[in-house]
Amino acid sequence: MRPPPDPVATALPRAVVTGSASGIGAAVARELTSRGYAVAGLDLSASPDCAWSAQVDVTDADAMAAAIRDAEIALGPIGAAVSVAGYYEMLPLAEITTDRWNRMLHVHLGGLVNLSRAVLPGMLSRGSGSIVAITSELAIGGGGDDAHYAAAKGAVIGVVRSLAAEVAAEGVRVNAVAPGPTDTPLLPADSPWRAPAYLATLPLGRLVSPEEVALCVAYLVDEGAFCVGEILNVNAGAVI
Repeated sequence: MRPPPDPVATALPRAVVTGSASGIGAAVARELTSRGYAVAGLDLSASPDCAWSAQVDVTDADAMAAAIRDAEIALGPIGAAVSVAGYYEMLPLAEITTDRWNRMLHVHLGGLVNLSRAVLPGMLSRGSGSIVAITSELAIGGGGDDAHYAAAKGAVIGVVRSLAAEVAAEGVRVNAVAPGPTDTPLLPADSPWRAPAYLATLPLGRLVSPEEVALCVAYLVDEGAFCVGEILNVNAGAVI
């Protein structure tokens, strides 16, 4: 038997965040919580910063749909959805196997599509909602040894702009944030993106913080009611 809804949580606006256990996703969950949202976190790992959470693979469409149903039972209707779940790796094109290509697309692109399909029916029926995807500076500028990652993140932008055009008239806004290299555990200490020579090329001279990315996400969710199909670039000036 499922537990009854939490009366405190159901009095708050509700959001769901994938990749909520760490990094940018955890920062987004904390920022939305600080703004009064009851946040449902979806991740392969536990999400301690969320009002409700489930361990789920974003590439599994059925599991994602079930998780959204359970989140809405626990918290109430989801008004905002943020697709953060992902990973990063650098490989020359010749070393990117078919399995690696497919996994990169399934996690980044499939994760966004599965989340959107799960939340859109409720948002469209209520005539309101906000979906925000995390894409990447590399989707816009490209990068050596980043072909499969840049391709997946570029596809995310294509979905965001197409879906935005599809559902804007029904009251649902779809946008994205495109961070540059961000100071999270996804970038190991020996990452070229942490090298002083790279940081010196950035106008701000440093990596973006996950909290800065989260502020941009929260703006699109909470304040930017006029933003539709927009891509906010948060990259310390790497792409201007």
